[in-house]
Amino acid sequence: MSASSSSSLLASGQWKYDVFPSFSGQDVRRNFLSHLLCEFKRKGINSFVDDQIRRSESIGLELVRAIRASRIGLVILTKNYASSSWCLDELLEIMDYSQKVMTVFYDINPSDVRKQRGDFGMAFERTCEGKTEKEKQRWSQALTNVANIAGEHSDKWDSEAAMMIKIATDITNMLNFTPSRDFDHLVGIEAHMAKMNSLLCMESNEVRVVGMWGPAGIGKTTIARALYNRVSGDFQLSVFMENVKGSYNKSDSYSSKLRLQEQFLSEMLNLKDMRINHLGVAEERLNSRKVFIVLDDVDHLEQLEALANEPRWFGAGSRIVVTTEHKHLFKVHDINHIYEVDFPSWSEALQIFSQSAFKQDSPPEGFRDLAVEVTQFTNHLPLGLCVLGSSLRGKSKTEWSHQLPSLKASLHGDIEKILKVGYDSLGNGDRYKMIFLHIACLFDGEKEDRVIQLLENSIPGIKYGISVLVERALLYISSGKRIMMHHLLQQMGRGIVRRQSAHEPGKRQFLIESQEIYDVLADDTGTASVLGISFNMSDESRELLLGKRAFRGMHNLQFLRFYKKKSDKAKLHLHEGLDCLQLPRTLKLLHWEACPMKHMSFRFRPECLIVIKMKESNLKKLWEGVPILRSLKKMELGGSTSLEELPDLSEAMNLEHLNLQNCHSLMKLPPSIWKLSKLDFLHLEACRSLEPLPANYPLHSLSYLNVSNCPQLKEFPEISTEIEHLDASSTAIPEVPPSIDSWFSLHTLDMSECENLTEFPLVPSTVSELHLDSTDIQEVPPWISDLYGLTQFTMLHCTKLRKISPRICELGQLELLNFNGCINVEKFPAEMFQSFSLSHGLDLSLDFIGKNSLPTFPPEETHDFPLRLNLFGNDFESIPHHVVPQVYSISLTDCIYLRWLPELPGSLSELDANNCVSLESLSPTFGSSHDPKLVLRLVNCSKLDQRARKLVIQRWACGYAVLPGSKVPNYFTHRARGSSLTINIDRRKLYGSLRFKACVVLPRSNKFDVVNFRRFKISCYVIGRHSTTVYKWPEIYAHCRLQESHLFILNSYLTLEEDNIPESEIFFYFKCLESKEYPVTVSANILRCGVKLLEPCSCEYDRKAHPELSTFPLEDDEGNINSIGETSRSKKRERSSVAEGPERSSKNLRIG
Repeated sequence: MSASSSSSLLASGQWKYDVFPSFSGQDVRRNFLSHLLCEFKRKGINSFVDDQIRRSESIGLELVRAIRASRIGLVILTKNYASSSWCLDELLEIMDYSQKVMTVFYDINPSDVRKQRGDFGMAFERTCEGKTEKEKQRWSQALTNVANIAGEHSDKWDSEAAMMIKIATDITNMLNFTPSRDFDHLVGIEAHMAKMNSLLCMESNEVRVVGMWGPAGIGKTTIARALYNRVSGDFQLSVFMENVKGSYNKSDSYSSKLRLQEQFLSEMLNLKDMRINHLGVAEERLNSRKVFIVLDDVDHLEQLEALANEPRWFGAGSRIVVTTEHKHLFKVHDINHIYEVDFPSWSEALQIFSQSAFKQDSPPEGFRDLAVEVTQFTNHLPLGLCVLGSSLRGKSKTEWSHQLPSLKASLHGDIEKILKVGYDSLGNGDRYKMIFLHIACLFDGEKEDRVIQLLENSIPGIKYGISVLVERALLYISSGKRIMMHHLLQQMGRGIVRRQSAHEPGKRQFLIESQEIYDVLADDTGTASVLGISFNMSDESRELLLGKRAFRGMHNLQFLRFYKKKSDKAKLHLHEGLDCLQLPRTLKLLHWEACPMKHMSFRFRPECLIVIKMKESNLKKLWEGVPILRSLKKMELGGSTSLEELPDLSEAMNLEHLNLQNCHSLMKLPPSIWKLSKLDFLHLEACRSLEPLPANYPLHSLSYLNVSNCPQLKEFPEISTEIEHLDASSTAIPEVPPSIDSWFSLHTLDMSECENLTEFPLVPSTVSELHLDSTDIQEVPPWISDLYGLTQFTMLHCTKLRKISPRICELGQLELLNFNGCINVEKFPAEMFQSFSLSHGLDLSLDFIGKNSLPTFPPEETHDFPLRLNLFGNDFESIPHHVVPQVYSISLTDCIYLRWLPELPGSLSELDANNCVSLESLSPTFGSSHDPKLVLRLVNCSKLDQRARKLVIQRWACGYAVLPGSKVPNYFTHRARGSSLTINIDRRKLYGSLRFKACVVLPRSNKFDVVNFRRFKISCYVIGRHSTTVYKWPEIYAHCRLQESHLFILNSYLTLEEDNIPESEIFFYFKCLESKEYPVTVSANILRCGVKLLEPCSCEYDRKAHPELSTFPLEDDEGNINSIGETSRSKKRERSSVAEGPERSSKNLRIG
């Protein structure tokens, strides 16, 4: 290309097109490509179209410009792609200039493209005729490179439409993700990124965990955030978990783990208020996803166990970054890749400080010596550099010189004093310092808007003041809009308060130490200086009786927080004869859990109260009359089981949030509540004595209403048309009024266990979640199709349900459909199994349904979609063949009468038939010589005939399988008693990859075991010439006791490289750990084992079914491997005498 023409090309980054598709017109233009371009247009993707360009021998300038002006190059590889020099020249440009390259292999094997073989290779050779060797080599290398890019394979999709939607969605996600430049200016960030990238080894397909260690303030979080912003867009899912230790309650380990994992999954999957009941959910949801995770500021092993316990929890290629100050956590959690963040160099430290103090990379003239001096006494701690630089910004040289003497005392790294300088720099006034101390002592981790509400009347300009503290690096706002302060800064702030009165805590502004609070309350020594108390009652072992003078001296108390762990008992009580205490009228926050008062003092004027949180209190009532509650925004009295009445709320016109959950004695709500124009959240769950809610009192602002388990409620609560979430489950409501059809904001409706509900409710089309479990509804009507937004629909245990309309299959957004326990449905419509038009998977549960309720005839119209089908505990003897064509996973556990299964689809990857004790036969897919299934659980299926057993062991078990058996089948050419065997081989005939299939025999479970649930972890150690390769299969869940000995069939792959090609034999040693109940694990006795060496398999690696692989030298000592290796050499004759089969090797070791 001439210089003049090349100079006219667009500069990088000036994108004119989103996508440039490169393709062979004769293969795809009129079919696949035309539909794909329509999908692009529908999704707003601007793609280049070459309809008006006349093709010639080489591409012209217009196409070169288009390629370089496109963000993504989409290469559609087909059988005739290489027959066009035009296509090959396009490919060269795309590989050289496209920001991102995507591939589609349409009716072609990527290996044929990579190696230019078969029909594709012949077409390529014809195109190369007359070309120079250099041109041919460039084209060949480009084809090899593009074939190595993972892409969509048309032969792996049952639906081209679904594949097109997936391609368009992936491109949309790429276009939406713009790499952040927020951290590019940070000093030394590129060096940090290079070191982290080296440790992360992004090109590897393994799951890798990298630790980041260093002292507080060194910049771990900043480095992790910069890394996250750069690479997270290359992963399917990502999450940055801030301040993990602050989200973890160390007292109740298992519950805290659950809550932490709930938060983790909620953020990762973007699901609000997610709830889980076991720690395996993370693995279940993420083990097939490539994820990027940052766990920031971890300080306990339990946090890692809850969030990233095993690499197998996550899909291939996942990366997890853990930051901590506790280096030992890496050792105990087997994190071997560690980045130790070092202090910046002298020049980098000066640059960091200059950016903070002067907003430039070096000090201005006249400030260099002063800047160098400040940099030195911070000992290059980045946090100190930023805080001090911010505090000195804008000051004159004279002001700097006056402050330097006070800074020199911190020359040797007294971090607290360094940070104190930042605090002192807030000025002589109290406003910014007061904000800082309030947050350090009371509000670290609180929502920013709540802190502003609590402080805005007492500290003018609170919102601006917070922004000043953020600018000066004294705090930051999290992605969840919470105010966060580094714990060193927090400790420094609390130290400042402590020094206000070292020996008389009652004269300080804030009381936060449990021992001191106990003494102040016990001795009545609080004074007007006290503004806030934060008392963790769980930290105090002693009981405390409060007298009527406990708060009398604290006239200015604004924030009172007495809290405890949920499982702990209350520690604060009232002196005998006291029903209440006189609280200061200045209170803004009254947070007193398990409060012993029975009512509020008539002398307590609550005019300043903004938040009342008194969960599990002894209150019977609050105030008499009409209390002045004009400032009140939030009231939480949940669990106050003695509460009988609420006060008149006429003056609480700013109340937004009212939680009365489990107030069992509350009989009615005050009429004034229906006039609260700002009320957004009303929680009345389990208010068992509550009278029916009045009608015709609309609350236009209400978006959340929960009246579940209110047995007196007999009429539908028509109190707001703006409700988004309504839970009216377990009430006596008999019907849903037609007026709900105008509730256009409603997206979640739960009326489960409304036993009087007999008609299917007419709900608006905006509803996405509808739960009607355990109701007396008899029919799902045809107009169910009008609810086109439904994603979750459940009718568990609806025993009166008789009929379900086939039009349910028109719900195109549905993800979850559950009819468990609907035993009287006459026939489930066949359309439920084959006719949904979905681009995503559907989870369909039909556990414990009627014996003859599966459909007899196939539907008229079918569509391809991935179906996960659960048929647990049913009593039918067979399953109609038209129920299973779409399934990729089917669960038949405890179908004890099931005798045979129909022909299962080639797409099926998981079959769970545990305890199907009558199951005899399985049907292979017609005409398929290799029909791989990844996971096959057939525990206690002892009646399986020989044909079925052969099918499972030889053709289906591509991942792992479990089935009854006491001997290793003859199919395994190498067999032995015990847990090890040796195979003699001819090293000269080994090359490429070696695949083996293994079998281990485990004994029946102990009949005295009371726990049915079983989990097995099987490992295999393969000892070769210089190294040992360890295979660790995914945990195998049995869900029941083994009633007899069982075969565990296991598949794996071994790459034979120079250091692990054996001399003359391969030694296999198997281990099994059995988990009966969490966390108890014991070694299981392996009775027999067997191995068969095979050709490589075309199946792709899957973490759910295939093992993790690791290799280490023989001199390494892991699990006594050295002794195992020694045994393999010293006791060869002994093992040979035990072997039960011929040790054939060379015939089976050929690699295709």
